[in-house]
Amino acid sequence: MKTTTLKEIAEKLGISITTVSKALKNYSDVSPKTKKAVVDLAEELHFTPNSFAVNLRTKESKTIGLIIPEIVHHFFSNVIKGIIEEAEKNGYLVIILQSNESLELEKKQVELLFNKRVDGILMSLSNDSNDDDHLKEILRKGIPFVQFDKISKLIPSSKVIINDQKAASFAVQHLIDNGCKKIAHIRGPNNPQNAIDRFLGYKKTLEKNGIPFDSKLVYTCIGSGFEEGFSFTKQIMEDHPDVDGIFAVTDMVAVGSIAYLNEIKVKIPEQIKIIGFSNWFMGQVLTPKLSTIDQRGYEIGAKSFSLLHEEMVCNREGKVYQPRTVEIETNLIVRDSSLV
Repeated sequence: MKTTTLKEIAEKLGISITTVSKALKNYSDVSPKTKKAVVDLAEELHFTPNSFAVNLRTKESKTIGLIIPEIVHHFFSNVIKGIIEEAEKNGYLVIILQSNESLELEKKQVELLFNKRVDGILMSLSNDSNDDDHLKEILRKGIPFVQFDKISKLIPSSKVIINDQKAASFAVQHLIDNGCKKIAHIRGPNNPQNAIDRFLGYKKTLEKNGIPFDSKLVYTCIGSGFEEGFSFTKQIMEDHPDVDGIFAVTDMVAVGSIAYLNEIKVKIPEQIKIIGFSNWFMGQVLTPKLSTIDQRGYEIGAKSFSLLHEEMVCNREGKVYQPRTVEIETNLIVRDSSLV
């Protein structure tokens, strides 16, 4: 279907293109009669503004880029929802890219967003991200940038985080308060800061309660998924049959643990108590229902866009923006897997 232009409207009404443009924008120096004629004809011809031309004038694309490790993860799906809803309120479209926990793909996606001339970038780093040159390039180009969840502390951008050490401490303390004396930890990979902090929260809480830390009770995931939870729990039961508690780095890992223990008829929570992290919806439909830490993904997403929008507005107005870090509170959700 042929697209109607400002020129066609101008020619049909015998006025200038500038007058048509001003009339559509409700400029005061165009008479009400002319405005009505322009608007009526524009509606009749199904005229829509050329967004590309508008963007050239305003130097805004009205799009932002979002790079996350995985889309199907319940936590990230909630983050996406929070970002998109806030972006739409402010007239922005969101380009969503998945890094698949790959640093090389993450770098390519940053380049893609540069080429798309996005107004800002939101990112949760991949587990593989141990090189921050591409992040420094975002800052060098002056593109507003917010990190969330998995971040680089070395990059001076705004950040939206939780206190992973504190949250992990809540989880482990809950297990101890409910009688656990030998707690295994199925931790995340060695690189992401949030996995490191959850491990440190586990270790410090044991020591605070007079329970010696034993590195043999720590099992390290690569992808932090169901299969690793299942296989590591099998290994835990073989290596340490007297373990009475498991703290899993994610709910997905914890679900794998529950699946294995159910398979071998180990009673949860009577024999082993389990707690996860992130409050995945599947945790509520398991048998037993999974205790967890609520990570508030929607709130993290909404706040991440809010910070990005603040920086984009400052850029547009030529103001200096001071990056800041916002910490979202977490809370312990106690269900059947940890409470007799």
